Amino acid sequence: MQIAALSVGLVACVAIMVIGGRFLLTPRRATRDFGVAADDLRALTQIKGVRDIASGLVLIVVWAAAGRTALGWALIAAAWTPTADAVIVVANGGKPATALGIHGITAVLLVAAGLVLALG
Repeated sequence: MQIAALSVGLVACVAIMVIGGRFLLTPRRATRDFGVAADDLRALTQIKGVRDIASGLVLIVVWAAAGRTALGWALIAAAWTPTADAVIVVANGGKPATALGIHGITAVLLVAAGLVLALG
């Protein structure tokens, strides 16, 4: 039973990454397939909000269930999000100062804290 549950969990992890990739590669189609119009700003911001909440919640669960070392590694992995956010801001005409000042600093802090927890 444990192997089956682990298999389902790992398949779900890969599947959600593939779905995320679809949103990057074919955003209009992926948004329609999600069930909302591609130009529905409210729906898109709600989707982002829910995922940001889930990102923080997952990190808290990792810490509570597995401790500081696991949280450290999870923080390092989570730094992908603000790093990608910075690239998205710049690639879409946003201010580099915003990209680095908000998203870049967040990524650096996550990696620094993660390394201290993971290796310390």
